[in-house]
Amino acid sequence: MAKRKFQNGYPVKRQKTKPTAVKEGSNEEVLLMDIRHLLSTQILADKSENGDASEQNSPKPGPSFSPPERFSDVEVLITEFSSSGDGLGLAPTADHVYVVPFSIPGDLVKAKVINYFPQDRYTLTDFISVIKPAANRNDSLVQCPYFAKCSGCQFQMLSYEEQLAQKKRIVEKAYQNFSSLPPELIPVIGDTIGSPLQYGYRTKLTPHFDGPPGTLSRKARRANAEVKWDGIPPIGFLQKGTRKTVDIEDCPIGTDTVRLGMKQERERVADEIALFRRGATLLLRESTKRTPKPKGGLLIPASSKAEQKSVDIAAERPQTSVNGVIPPKSQPLVQPQESDDKPDLSLPYTEEKTCITDQNATSTEFVDNYIFSNPAGSFFQNNNSILSVFTAYIRANILPPSSTALHNPNSTPAPSHSSPTAAPPAEKPITNLIDAYCGSGLFSITLSPLFTHTLGIDIARASINSAHANALANDISNAEFISADATALFASVAFPPDETVVVIDPPRKGCDEGFLRQLLEYAPRRVVYVSCNVHTQARDVGFLVEGVRGEEGKEGGRVGARYEIESLRGFDFFPQTAHVEGVAVLRRVVEG
Repeated sequence: MAKRKFQNGYPVKRQKTKPTAVKEGSNEEVLLMDIRHLLSTQILADKSENGDASEQNSPKPGPSFSPPERFSDVEVLITEFSSSGDGLGLAPTADHVYVVPFSIPGDLVKAKVINYFPQDRYTLTDFISVIKPAANRNDSLVQCPYFAKCSGCQFQMLSYEEQLAQKKRIVEKAYQNFSSLPPELIPVIGDTIGSPLQYGYRTKLTPHFDGPPGTLSRKARRANAEVKWDGIPPIGFLQKGTRKTVDIEDCPIGTDTVRLGMKQERERVADEIALFRRGATLLLRESTKRTPKPKGGLLIPASSKAEQKSVDIAAERPQTSVNGVIPPKSQPLVQPQESDDKPDLSLPYTEEKTCITDQNATSTEFVDNYIFSNPAGSFFQNNNSILSVFTAYIRANILPPSSTALHNPNSTPAPSHSSPTAAPPAEKPITNLIDAYCGSGLFSITLSPLFTHTLGIDIARASINSAHANALANDISNAEFISADATALFASVAFPPDETVVVIDPPRKGCDEGFLRQLLEYAPRRVVYVSCNVHTQARDVGFLVEGVRGEEGKEGGRVGARYEIESLRGFDFFPQTAHVEGVAVLRRVVEG
């Protein structure tokens, strides 16, 4: 019998070699596509050197790679980025890929072998150190002492220009690998639009801590065993590639208010740890109050009903609850908006920022002069600094170019194709907006001035309630909101499709096929697809471009409409990370 291996004094678990199913659009699937592309590129390069490029460009089975021992060190030359922000480097045999976090193309790094996946020809590693840095690696840019340990950020060693260029490449690869479209149907991807803030932008953070060993088991919970804390547990975020929590005292991508809230919540947990029976996730959510500035002893009138209503929002920090524990009252977590010494005198209001830690309390944010209030624990975009630019871009591109006087100098029109083109200008104007997956009404409300009628639809009743309240707060009278499942979204829609545009902003998994078929059958004139996962977006957009043909033997023609891509572009909602938000603008194809 072979002796059992040990690592750091603990027995090493035997690695499972049986392959597991990979979720569609998941990080694992995206990584596999990147690995296969790198291996295929290497095979083509080898054949080109040998004067043989006649065979298929897919990796052959039976690699000659001999895996090193688990937890041994290897040197890897990084050749490209994965779409998840990890570095990829070929083994010396050129038939296997090492995945190394916190590395960039051109780096020669030392890494520790963690898991080997022979079927897919790659090995996951932990980053140890840089032996020889790439020319564009600049570690002096790193502002977080936990970088290269915490799993939150990947790109702090890169200039912001290079981060944006890499995110453009992520969008390009998503459409190459997941849309199933030929290159001529994919327009040139626009440059990624950057965030006004690259640090201090996150208005929501959710650090967590784990319970004492043994408290997570079902047996311990049933027995209601006494909980004994051995000191203060690490409070923070997951360590890269593990389920361990890194103790993080400060996170520089959070806003000043959220960072102050993090400090105070850490102190509260330390003081009251004995009251917790298990681990917990803490909420840190920024909320904003605007107050009109006085002028000559009089209040300056608010520029909109939204701003006037914001005066009535409570500034005091609500009581917070974590695991049912309510701490004693303390002073509000309030931070001035301006970080400079001199306030911005051009604004007709002042802002107070409050950190909310109660999931059920109400948080308030402003996008330009629009006010949005939501339960603090619910979803709302976490980078307020980019929302003005983002919503302006959607406004400038949601209607056909001839339909609006708005102009966006950053927009890149899709190149013309030999396929049928968009509807002629003689068609009726678009006057209706359907906002699918509307949430609390971000698009329905900010786009409402462009349309006669706006309909927001969401499956969550709480989101619809917030959307109704936000429309009222912003004095929006042409917006209606209903709760319905997206799979039956168009059943009760009465808007003429020729006069309607649909905005889609689904969760990371994208849209299901039933919804997309409904959309093609309804056939709105234009579609704007916003996504936090450009890979599932590419898959869904490919479906809309290809269209659906009738079932064999029943109907030979096309069912519903099909679309062509007018423009594609990424938005950087999360600087220092590999995440990129995608916006695809589609126009209905005129057949014949």
